[in-house]
Amino acid sequence: MHNRNEDSNLMDLIDSIENMEQDASRVSVDDVVHAVGRRSFGPLLLVAGLITLTPIIGDIPGMPTLMAALVLLVSVQLLAGSEAFWLPRWLLKRSLSRQKFDKGIHYMKKPARWIDGLLRVRLPWLTGYIGIRVTAVVCLLIALAMPPMEFIPFSANGAGLALTLLGLGLVARDGIALLLGFTLFGATCVFIAMNLL
Repeated sequence: MHNRNEDSNLMDLIDSIENMEQDASRVSVDDVVHAVGRRSFGPLLLVAGLITLTPIIGDIPGMPTLMAALVLLVSVQLLAGSEAFWLPRWLLKRSLSRQKFDKGIHYMKKPARWIDGLLRVRLPWLTGYIGIRVTAVVCLLIALAMPPMEFIPFSANGAGLALTLLGLGLVARDGIALLLGFTLFGATCVFIAMNLL
């Protein structure tokens, strides 16, 4: 499951999303998926992570759970060997206002340039066939954990950041970013466990 050539870093992905049709007053999940491609595991993870993490968008009630559903479906299909990802119509039709979406994307632009400066091809074997499937398993666990995270302050942000790092790692073939994503998810699980005990 290879990433599209044009989306090789975070700014490329943001540009792809910004170049969507701008006429509509709302942006749907289908619009975003169409912009990044249905065959692109890394970019889809990155989009889900960014939406969960970004203020304005990620703070909308139910949004982390919606992104969890997207990550869960995509991860399961990748592990099943699908070449292109199928998403249900009810998920694709979910939308938010164009104004909020554009504000959130604009908010991400400055840190995106800085983040891209840190990315490079490192430990590329982690982004190969086995590494991608290990990442899919971790993403599946993140997706299952995200709905209850909405009730524990800041935990959904940890999950969003972990997904963002995993997506960046796959898009840029940066194994260090993947390892950071794995570590952050582990730390988030510990944080949740401490809050539940």
